[in-house]
Amino acid sequence: MRIARFTDGSEPAFGVVEGSVERGEATVAALTPHPFGPFQFTGARRPLGEVRLLAPVLPSKVLAVGKNYAGHVREMGGDAPPERPILFLKPSTSVVGPGDPIVHPDPTSRMDYEGELAIVIGRLCRDVPEERAMSVVLGFTCANDVTMREQQASDGQWTRAKGHDSHCPLGPWIETDLDAGGVALRTTLDGEVRQSSTTAHLIHGIPKLIAYMSSAMTLLPGDVLLTGTPAGVGPMRPGQTVAVTVDGVGTLTNPVTAR
Repeated sequence: MRIARFTDGSEPAFGVVEGSVERGEATVAALTPHPFGPFQFTGARRPLGEVRLLAPVLPSKVLAVGKNYAGHVREMGGDAPPERPILFLKPSTSVVGPGDPIVHPDPTSRMDYEGELAIVIGRLCRDVPEERAMSVVLGFTCANDVTMREQQASDGQWTRAKGHDSHCPLGPWIETDLDAGGVALRTTLDGEVRQSSTTAHLIHGIPKLIAYMSSAMTLLPGDVLLTGTPAGVGPMRPGQTVAVTVDGVGTLTNPVTAR
C-alpha cells in the first residue's frame, strides 16, 4: 500500500495511491482520520496528477544515523566503521515534500545531497527488541539528508549543519509493503547518477537501528528514522534538481533554489 499525504486545494489529507504511476493511471483514494490506526475510505478519489503531494508525514522528530555505509565512512576520511550507530536529530521544520524547493541558505558554502531510505514509525514505542522491530514500522519512504558540509566541520556537532529549513525532503509516499533488507538506492543530480548502492550494505541494519534508537527515546507515530547515506555525496547548487530513488518505493525529486 502506498500512503500519501496530499492536497487538492483544500485541507491536507491522507490517501492511498492506487494504479500505475508510470502509465499515468494512478489515483488517490482519500482516507480518514489517518493511517496510524484504524481508518476508513471517505469515498473521494482524485487522479494523482490533479493533486499536490506533500511530505507524507509531519514527524515530531527525524532521528538519523551517520556513517552507516562503509563507502561513505571512507569518503568522509574514516577508516573503521563505527561500532555503534552515530545518532543525530533533524528538526521537524526541516521537512518538506516532493517538488518543494531545497533552499540554499548561503551559496558561498557547500550544501550536499545525501540520498537515504527512511523508516516511518507506525505506533508509540520504546525499548523495542530487534526481533520485534518491524512490528512498529508503518512503512518506508525516500529521504534527502541535506547537509551544510562546512558548518558540519566547523561546529563539531551537526545540529546547524543538518537542521536548516527545507533540508529534509521526504516522499513521495509511504510504501507499507517493502522488504527493505536489500533494496537499491540511487541519487541523481540533473539526471546524472551520483549515488548508487543497496541497503544490503548498511553497517547497522534496520532492526538494529530501531532497537538502538528506541532505547534512547520514545518514538511516536509518524516519526521518521533515516538509515544513512552511501558513498557519492556531493554539492548541489541553486538551479539544479536532485532526485532520490528507492526501488519498490518511488522517486523523490526536489529543485534547489537560493534563499
